[in-house]
Amino acid sequence: MRKIIHIDMDCFYAAVEMRDRPDWRTIPLAIGGSRQSRGVISTCNYPARAFGVRSAMPTHQALKLCPHLLLLPGNMEKYKAASLQIQAIFHRYTDKVEPLSLDEAYLDVSDSSLFNGSATRIAEDIRRTIVQETGLTASAGVAPNKFLAKIASDENKPDGLFVLRPEQVSDFVRTLPLHKIPGVGKKTAERLALLGLYHCADVQKAPLKQLISHFGSFAETLLERSHGVDERQVKNDYPRKSVAVEHTYDQDLPDLVAGEQSLLELLPKLRRRIERCDAAPFIQKIGIKLKFADFQQTTVERSQNELDFLTLKQLLQQAWSRGEGKKVRLVGIHVGLKDQHAQAQLTLAL
Repeated sequence: MRKIIHIDMDCFYAAVEMRDRPDWRTIPLAIGGSRQSRGVISTCNYPARAFGVRSAMPTHQALKLCPHLLLLPGNMEKYKAASLQIQAIFHRYTDKVEPLSLDEAYLDVSDSSLFNGSATRIAEDIRRTIVQETGLTASAGVAPNKFLAKIASDENKPDGLFVLRPEQVSDFVRTLPLHKIPGVGKKTAERLALLGLYHCADVQKAPLKQLISHFGSFAETLLERSHGVDERQVKNDYPRKSVAVEHTYDQDLPDLVAGEQSLLELLPKLRRRIERCDAAPFIQKIGIKLKFADFQQTTVERSQNELDFLTLKQLLQQAWSRGEGKKVRLVGIHVGLKDQHAQAQLTLAL
């Protein structure tokens, strides 16, 4: 039986700022956007969340909910430095570390002899070490697979630990709301609800043919996760092939003008992700993804080694025309990357 730990730092960017300015710890604080310009909230602290402020929320909406919100532009170099400290701590416990972003990672400690092989005690010690050496707090989930470990890490946030033992999995997933399964967004949850499916137990009893007819290839994953099954391994050495951002809208976008506005909102977010991954030198193509109101989707790409709004706008026009007048429920933008390992080997050879 595998022993997987998912570590998730608590409101990471905001936490780094509060660590460096203790007088900010009790006031609502958010990273992203400004009072004078458009933008979205990257992350916010828990005092801000008490007002309803959330990550990915438009800044103007956050300010309506919390007029006295302290907005900071963010300092990516400082956050990267803190992340490197945390990643180094992870590797003291196992070589099987799969970073998901600057502030979270999976660790496979199945073969570890530390603390007599206790994943729970390893997770406790990791959290304690992070606090001692960085001044930041982390939440952790311990479970038999990646899916359950990620769910578990959110159970006792902030600064908490949740352990899901193998014998507890069946009862735990039975009452788990379907919207907590990765890939089940708001619209998918609504479609599931129309079928009378709200919890994993409901999907467990649903006919497979019904699931496939409504959710296509996602039906198999949905069924597996509803039984607590996830066979994915913790990967600690694989090349990143792309960087992407997307947004599903509560109300379908009616026309191309609205689509272009969506690009303006998504582009800064994608640039930040590219910067976090140090991926800019490896860009080889850029692309647009649209999902129409009838759930059909299309992707348009162009070979190009830099990201710019004009090209994205042209690709959006091309993709939008494929809908033949249909409204759009999701807009995504992405960059495709060269194989960074191969590029590094070529450079050494030269």
